[in-house]
Amino acid sequence: MSGMGGILEGKRIGVAVSGSFCTLEAVMPELAGLVSMGAVLTPILSEKVVTLDTRYGTASDWRERIESLCGRKALTTVVEVEPAGPGRLFDLVAVVPCTGNTLAKIAGAITDGPVGMAVKVQLRNQRPVVLAITTNDGLGLSAVNWAGLLAARNVYMVPFGQDNPREKPSSLVARMEFLIPTIEMALQGKQIQPILIEYR
Repeated sequence: MSGMGGILEGKRIGVAVSGSFCTLEAVMPELAGLVSMGAVLTPILSEKVVTLDTRYGTASDWRERIESLCGRKALTTVVEVEPAGPGRLFDLVAVVPCTGNTLAKIAGAITDGPVGMAVKVQLRNQRPVVLAITTNDGLGLSAVNWAGLLAARNVYMVPFGQDNPREKPSSLVARMEFLIPTIEMALQGKQIQPILIEYR
């Protein structure tokens, strides 16, 4: 609860949201939990999140919900995010959810959008980045990307597993209820364990 002086009290967290629209609803209560624990959240929304209307909701509705929950206007361009580097604006950046496309760009150091820029400037400052992966090809072509990032300094993973191994055997999804403990440990320079878990 806010004001209790826990590890998250006053921590400035950049919440970088990429376009895994089917998992956005599961992210919302975890963001609310961070706020209740005293974290100061700044939303960073990918181009897909701010422009695409899907069966999971409209772009404007998602932006409004996320901004309202975080209590501040979202950063949505590379230009808006770049000052976070020299200004050391974030104690931690959490990419939640982190799509396979976003994962590939992070692994390849591609910064053509606000989410990638947020990760780049955070790692430049040698500060923690948390990834909550959600990708249909996590055990396919995306496997090399998350496997490589496991060895990257200052990168931490929310525990993940196969969400539907019979119908989607390559699909991996982070267990969003582990987002907060992953962030708490990452702020201490530790990776929560186990990383690979059964997804329920």
